[in-house]
Parts: sequence; structure tokens; C-alpha cells
Amino acid sequence: MSDVTKTDAWGTLTRLKENFTPDLRGWFEADPGRAAAWTRTAGDLHVDLSKNLIDDEVLDALVALADEVDLAGKRDAMLSGVHINNTEDRAVLHTALRRPSTDQLTVDGQDVVADVHATLEKVYAWADKVRSGEWKGVTGQPIKTVVNIGIGGSDLGPVMVYEALKAYKQDGLECRFVSNIDPSDVYEKTVDLDPTTTLFIVASKTFTTLETITNANMARTWLLEGLEKAGAIDGSDSSRTDAIAKHFVAVSTALDKVADFGIDPANAFGFWDWVGGRYSVDSAVGTPIVVAIGRENFEDFLAGFHAIDTHFAETPWRDNVPALMGLLNVWYVNFFKAQSHAVLPYAQYLHRFAAYLQQLTMESNGKGVKADGTPVTTETGEVFWGEPGTNGQHAFYQLIHQGTQLIPADFIAVATPHRALTDGGQDVHELFLANFFAQTKALAFGKTADEVRADGVAEELVTAKVFKGNRPTTSIMAPSLTPSVVGQLIALYEHITFTQGVVWGINSFDQWGVELGKVLAKQITPAIGGDAEALEAQDPSTKALIEYYRANRA
Repeated sequence: MSDVTKTDAWGTLTRLKENFTPDLRGWFEADPGRAAAWTRTAGDLHVDLSKNLIDDEVLDALVALADEVDLAGKRDAMLSGVHINNTEDRAVLHTALRRPSTDQLTVDGQDVVADVHATLEKVYAWADKVRSGEWKGVTGQPIKTVVNIGIGGSDLGPVMVYEALKAYKQDGLECRFVSNIDPSDVYEKTVDLDPTTTLFIVASKTFTTLETITNANMARTWLLEGLEKAGAIDGSDSSRTDAIAKHFVAVSTALDKVADFGIDPANAFGFWDWVGGRYSVDSAVGTPIVVAIGRENFEDFLAGFHAIDTHFAETPWRDNVPALMGLLNVWYVNFFKAQSHAVLPYAQYLHRFAAYLQQLTMESNGKGVKADGTPVTTETGEVFWGEPGTNGQHAFYQLIHQGTQLIPADFIAVATPHRALTDGGQDVHELFLANFFAQTKALAFGKTADEVRADGVAEELVTAKVFKGNRPTTSIMAPSLTPSVVGQLIALYEHITFTQGVVWGINSFDQWGVELGKVLAKQITPAIGGDAEALEAQDPSTKALIEYYRANRA
């Protein structure tokens, strides 16, 4: 595999960085049209790139870099179903999950679009029964609470989207999410629930994921014990079997294991090997979202994804928002040595968005070898993190403003809130957005020592109150936080992640680094349980920690 650092464009970027003196304040003063010139549109997303550390020469070099690494060819290969996930010999077709039913795409002899819509129709039909009250528990009562049990992509995506679209949730229906194998998670999510009106969705493609199946087993025990205590079932095998069938469904393709658990395979919704977990929220993994917001809204959600997919597939690089944002991330990571990236939604409903992006970006691009198995020749990946504004302003913005690290930041906001409130005549959303606008302005332009002195600040405090500015930000706005816009935001970052992976030459669609800890956990479990031979096989530190646990477990 070719080395990106040997490309002409990389050499150009290296030379540009050597003589690059960012001056956002000066650039804006010299060019009043900079904001308009550097603003792009993708779907409903209004994206202002003007406060980034970029000029026309850098843009030219980044576009040339995209061409030299054949971003277009690799994008088209992904969209057409080529097995670009080479370590697992799989196609990468999350974009097929949101293609219209009128499309056709045959991959490995299968019309994947037809398969997707067949599964969607099955999910929609079942979700309609829950939403209408037609689906009932063992006592004949409708379902009031749906508890999703999953981990990783089977949890982070559904949780984030459910929270983002709470304004669209059907009244009288609540979704909860269990992921952590810590028993306190399943306990807290079920302790105040009525088992007669609770339904569990167990999301595991193989139905063997340790955390998910352990939590599912605990949930099953909670359900059956609760129903027996309430007198809803008599404890016979037949009554227990009937209860599980009415209170559990699965998102899985392992129908034999689903049946062994007690779930009717007819109530199992499948997905495919060409869908990675972190790219699966718009598949059957999104079943709890369909229950919450209904078919029409979920279709709007999928349409949002597709709008950005189309933009990414058809738009020249200079105006291609996900490609430009991905290339800018490369510029910051590899040439400014930025190690992290903040995502700061000024929308409380997006409070789980940064957590979702952590898996999407870091599991995808946290790789030390290229797709051909050779070592990377550049830094790869960055730590994605963030919190909703204005919470973050009172926590970590100090580091972004005046710290020694360069931390690019994406600010996200909507023009029209779902919950418009006033305080003494003040539109609170406008007060909120004032902070959004002010923070990107402060980060870009800073405050000079003379400006600080003009405020009457004592000379000994001047340096403490200087803001250097030139801290790069991207501002993303949309009319409102609709299902479509949420889908657009997810697809935007999916393609940003893909763009970076292509530049770095890595496989963004495997995750072998996740596996070792899982294997070792299975090996260590017997040692914790008292297996002397297994304990002796551990390294001294692990052995000592296990011995501490065993000595102190109440």
C-alpha cells in the first residue's frame, strides 16, 4: 500500500505548514466575504468552515490529497459493495440501510436493498402493534416500557437517537437502555418497572455477546420472578415460556440461539455482516427508536442519512462537507499535532451525541497498521469528546481557550427549538444561542493584551486575561432537530470518519483491538471464582488484584 506521506500533496501541506501563520482576525478584516466563501450546505445542514485554520492554498492541497489517495474511487467502492473491509472479507454497506426501496443493489448475489426493506417492514409492523396496544403482555395489558439490552453499537446509537428525538416520542411509551454488565445497570433500569407492562429487546447479532446475554438472563429472571410474585403466571414451564414470548424480542440473526433463550424466532429482526455495530443504528438495531417515534418519523430519519450519502457521493471535494471536514481533521491531526476533537452540541437533546461519536470515530480509526498490515506512517485517529453547551463552558472550555493544546471543535445548534420558553420576556433559546455564537467568536479572534488593558485590568493580570485566538471551530446549524436532521448529522460524521481512514490508509471497519480484552476476561473469570490453577496462571499484578477482591468481597 502506498505511503500517504510520499504523495505530492502531503509534501505541499508540509511546506505550507512550515510557513503557516494563522491569523483569523486579520483574515476576516482583510476579506469581509470570508464567512460566505467558506460556508457550505449539505442537506439541511448549514456548515460554516470560515473559523478554521485554512486558506485557499491549504484547500487546494487538501483537495489534491483527496485525489492522490483516490478518495472518490474508495468511496464508490464502498457504496457499490466491494469488500473494502479486507480483514474480515466483508462489504461495507451501511449506506444501503437508508436507500429508497426503489433502488437496487446486488452484492454477493443478493439484492441488499430488497433485504433491508423486507426487514424494515417487519420491524414497522411489530412496532405498530406495540404503539397501538395490540401487542400485549401475559396479563393482557399493553406495553408501557421497552428496555433495550445491547452494548457498543447496539446501545450507543439507539440511546443517542432516542434522546435526540424525545420530542417525537409517543406519549405513554418509554424506552430504557441497559448495556453495562455491572448488575447495578439492569437493576436501576428495572427496579421501578411493572413486569406486566415491560418488554425487552435483546440486540446481539450472534446472540453470544457476553455482556448482552448476561444482562438478558438477569432481565429474564427479573421478569419471571416479578410475574410470579404478582400472580400473573403460575411458575409452570408453559407459563414461563409464554411470558418470555410475550415480553422479549430479539435483534439477531442467530435464530437457533434466540429460540433457545425462549424468544419466538418470528419476533427476531436480523441484520447483516456488512453492517458494523457502530454503523447500525438505522438497521433493525434501531427497533426501539421505531417503537418510540413511529414508522413515518423513522422513514424521515433514514431519508436524512440518504441525503448526506448522496451529497458525499456526488459533490465535488471543494463543496463536499464530510470530505472537507475529514480533510481538515487530517490537517489538524497530522500537521498541527492535535490529539483530540471536541463536539459541542448547543442542543440538550443531543447530549449523548459525543458519546456516540466516540465509538464511531475511535473504534474506526484507532489503528496502528494500515489495511495491508504494514505500520502506519502518520498519526491516526483523535480522541473525540464533548458535552452540550452551556454545560461544557463551565467545565472544560478553559482548556480549549487558553490551554497549550490545539483542540479543534465542532459547534452544533438549531434555529428553532422544540421547547421554546421565555424568562422575563427573554427568549431563552436566543440567550442559549448567544453563547454558541460568542464561544466560536472568542475562540477565533481572542482578546489582545491592549484590549484587556482597555478594560481597565491591572497590568499584573493582563497576561492571565489574554486570549490568543486562532482556535479552529466549525459551526453546524440546522432549522430544527427533526428526525431527518439527526440522520444527517450521523451520516455526516460517518463519512468524515471514512475520509480520514482513506487518507491514513487504514481499514475503518474492523475492530480487532476490542477483542483481546474480551478473550482475557473469559480466561480470568475462573480465577476470580476460585480456580487455583487459573489464578496461578495470571501475571503478578492481576493475581494480586484478584486476591484483593476475594479477600474483600462481602
